[in-house]
Amino acid sequence: MGRIVGAVIVGTEQISGGIPIFHAKDQEEQQRLILSLEKIMDVMAHDLKNGTFILVDHKHTQ
Repeated sequence: MGRIVGAVIVGTEQISGGIPIFHAKDQEEQQRLILSLEKIMDVMAHDLKNGTFILVDHKHTQ
């Protein structure tokens, strides 16, 4: 099991939670953010198919 460490969304929807939320102005910017964050944070992005990608650390163990 992994740990969700962030989310990348398009637009300025009002969502909240206990993780960092990165807002992109369009899908092109969203893809750039996802690629950069995957490399920087050493995580994987997963598409929830609703305009939201979650960033998951699959190495995290409890």
